[in-house]
Amino acid sequence: MAVSSPRDKYFGVWLIFFMLGLGTLLPWNFFMTATVYFTSRLKDSSLVDSSANQTEASSDHRSLLEAKFNNVMTLCAMLPMLFCTCLNSFLHTLIPQRLRVMGSLLVIMFVFIATAVLVKVPLEPLPFFSVTMVMIVIINSCGAVLHGSLFGMAALLPASYTTPIMSGQGLAGTFAAFAMICAIASGSELQNAAIGYFITACFVIFLSVLSYILLPKLNFYQFYQETTRNQRADEEKSVNLMNRGGSADQDLKQSVSMINIFQKIWRLALLVCFTFTVTIGTFPAITADTKSTLADGGSWEQFFIPVSCFLLFTLCDWAGRSLTAVCMWPRKDSMVLPVSIFCRLIFVPLFMLCNVQPRLHLPVFFHHDGWFIFFMILFAFSNGYLASLCMCFGPKNVLPHEAETAGAIMAFFLSLGLALGAALSFPLRALV
Repeated sequence: MAVSSPRDKYFGVWLIFFMLGLGTLLPWNFFMTATVYFTSRLKDSSLVDSSANQTEASSDHRSLLEAKFNNVMTLCAMLPMLFCTCLNSFLHTLIPQRLRVMGSLLVIMFVFIATAVLVKVPLEPLPFFSVTMVMIVIINSCGAVLHGSLFGMAALLPASYTTPIMSGQGLAGTFAAFAMICAIASGSELQNAAIGYFITACFVIFLSVLSYILLPKLNFYQFYQETTRNQRADEEKSVNLMNRGGSADQDLKQSVSMINIFQKIWRLALLVCFTFTVTIGTFPAITADTKSTLADGGSWEQFFIPVSCFLLFTLCDWAGRSLTAVCMWPRKDSMVLPVSIFCRLIFVPLFMLCNVQPRLHLPVFFHHDGWFIFFMILFAFSNGYLASLCMCFGPKNVLPHEAETAGAIMAFFLSLGLALGAALSFPLRALV
């Protein structure tokens, strides 16, 4: 007789996965938010002089390190993330889950403590640039392992438990956007703002560590872990009986092979990859260069992109991700899901025809700020909702003992979509 699962008391497991999802992306989002601080420390001292004229000149002539910081930062973020997510997909069965999750969290926390200390340490531009890029590689490598491990853990639970991870990651972007707006509004000194970012990230990661320590003690989580172990033991026994012990281990390994599992989830894996390719190909490379047509040198001009682009995107994306906790339509086998995802391609020309500046080729068709805001709401909400649906459905297309591997594969294709979108953003922006 089947044993009914216990209740998730006080939504404890749900909240812990939300916290772990928040801890996965909040560090990187706060790192990106502090870009102005990093570039301010890369100014060429030869361009800076006490005279007003030379100070003005220095603002017009950026150093090579300052000019290339964003490009190199993106490269140092995307490549390790993609590589480590792929690595985690293959090695997650060899390295214990606790080591992968706890190790990643502790390393990220240590890097942010070091980054906060570094704010007060005087360094020349080149050593500071090198140290910063090494930190970005470490953060995104550990973040990728943590990202893949979390989706693998959630895959062992009911489908709705992928939602808190996606929702927590969405909230991480919202925090970063609020931080950006608050920094602009307060006019606080750059160094103090940077220290605040990094200490906040350390605090959130510390809470994530405590949450993960608490997770195995909860009955709801214990039940599904035990159920998975029992199912795996039953499958091993059944294979042993069928093969009379001859090649049981080999057959079991074959049953959880990456290729077999991918054949069951390839459709959803490619859909989540396509979703993020379209999103990152457009946001923020094109959307962040949009200028307000209503502002006339006032405060709205200063806040237009932080509010209408970054904050609005992260809030609507978070809302879309969170909605899958109560609504999971269309179903995974429905043609409505792929059609909806492919229809998001329309947002690429829509944003390109907004008031993106500078532009060389296309005319501005949607002049009013209201059009841009309307497109952004639909664009962000559809990204969060449809991507979260794919991530929830993927691991449920396989057998229970294959779910963790399926979750890791889905996480890899999500990262692949981010990397492809980042590459696609360069030619798309050049077409405007």
